[in-house]
Amino acid sequence: MSAAPVLQVQGLSIRLPSGADRALAVEGVDFSLSAGQTLCLVGESGSGKSMIASAVMGLLPKPQVAPVAGRILFEGRNLLELGETDLRALRGQRMGMVFQEPMTSLNPVMRIGEQIGEVLDAHCSLSAEQRRARIIAALTDVGLPEPELIAQAFPFRLSGGQRQRVMIAAALVLEPVLLIADEPTTALDVTTQAQILTLMRELQRRKGMALLFITHDFGVVAEIADQVTVMRFGRVVESGTAQEVLRAPQHPYTRALIDAIPHGRARKSGAFTSAPLLDVRELCKSYRASGVLLRRGREVHAARHLNFTLSRGETLGIVGESGSGKSTLGRLLTGLVHSDSGQVRFDGRTLAPELRHRPASDRACIQMVFQDPYASLNPRHTVGAAIAAGPLAQGQARDKVNTLVTDLLGKVGLGADAAERYPHEFSGGQRQRVAIARALATRPQLLVADEPVSALDVSVQAQVLELFEQLRREFQLSMVFITHDLRVAAQMCDRVAVMYRGEIIEIGDTADVLGRPQHDYTRELIAAAPNFFFNQSKSSNS
Repeated sequence: MSAAPVLQVQGLSIRLPSGADRALAVEGVDFSLSAGQTLCLVGESGSGKSMIASAVMGLLPKPQVAPVAGRILFEGRNLLELGETDLRALRGQRMGMVFQEPMTSLNPVMRIGEQIGEVLDAHCSLSAEQRRARIIAALTDVGLPEPELIAQAFPFRLSGGQRQRVMIAAALVLEPVLLIADEPTTALDVTTQAQILTLMRELQRRKGMALLFITHDFGVVAEIADQVTVMRFGRVVESGTAQEVLRAPQHPYTRALIDAIPHGRARKSGAFTSAPLLDVRELCKSYRASGVLLRRGREVHAARHLNFTLSRGETLGIVGESGSGKSTLGRLLTGLVHSDSGQVRFDGRTLAPELRHRPASDRACIQMVFQDPYASLNPRHTVGAAIAAGPLAQGQARDKVNTLVTDLLGKVGLGADAAERYPHEFSGGQRQRVAIARALATRPQLLVADEPVSALDVSVQAQVLELFEQLRREFQLSMVFITHDLRVAAQMCDRVAVMYRGEIIEIGDTADVLGRPQHDYTRELIAAAPNFFFNQSKSSNS
């Protein structure tokens, strides 16, 4: 006789406030999760995945958003009937949750050890020595180096992967029977993501807990799931074992999500014989990191003697882990960061190291698309004003610029009426389209795209990647495409440069670098990519 499920969601419906795009965020959802099992909730933004997680944890913003039907049974108790005191007793002790962005979940002015200690203080009565031992044990359990030092550090001193490990440690310090992970690896580089997924699987097996894993990436699903539930617009459209859903999806929406995964097949490189548009020579940039925990500050080499060229119409991918120097390189090219030495030559002329020292024509010829468009767009300016700012600064006439704004909005798939709206009125994918339109407004010859699709749903990501490719052909753009997703690099780039600790350790045609890597680090990146050849294997099995 099998044990009763740890978690059962039965007919759950969650109401949205009046004026929302639909009445119910979640409608009639059913699933169950047993000890030692991983259930992946899959779907795009707005599908209701995180709403379910918040309902289980009792974190919905009531009364505006609240359950109106169904039950959530946890160890036989209906969580929807419990008061806040009972829920608080369960949170942390019996149920834990890991959120998508650890930096927004961790208190920036509290040391790591104290933040984990708060969980213990809420549920246990421990001596100072016992409390410290539990904190160190939790940090050790998630594979953090020098846990005694980590416990004394502040969150900003840690990398993204280390902060996510801290969140997992805090969620597991009391060994809950249910762990909810809400998009915990979305913005992490491939090696860190692989480490986090392996860690969660290992901890799950060791502790026998049930894991509810929320994601939009079927590549991650293939790595970790036992069961899969696919959601769209608040409803379950398909559920089954991971093998059933991945190998033989029944619903068109599931098939569309799987087809939207970058295929990972290297594109055929074009023949670029003209003189290089961009010529980077011996480019260097170092930062001085301040000391921490009685340690002396150290010099961080973000760019070490970088050398490469880029032809007209060519796309060069820059890949590597967080901290490898990819974004620094992008900022050096655009002049947002001052180089220590070396040259950036563009169309035969040497560019000034800093943007403010470059003439207007040089500023216009290289534009950048950032990872987070919401952070790079002024929330007080309309979209039309944001796009028009560059051409107006160049001295173009207002009437001509207004026509240009309307034209660019159309080219990126947004209507002319979008010009009068503000950034918060758009979805993440739409804001990225606006950021691309703004970058194109000065008619650049080179576009630097810094992780432009890493935080987008797979279907939206596919649309934005197709938009980049379409605009590259139409505007005859050269691109430096920075990404940690090798599947995206394979699809988008003619050549790939692999960066490690500020150096380019391997560069060549995409098919050669990803198909026949020469450097051990490149091979590690490819091995760590979640289900890198997913679509190839899918195609061969169909």
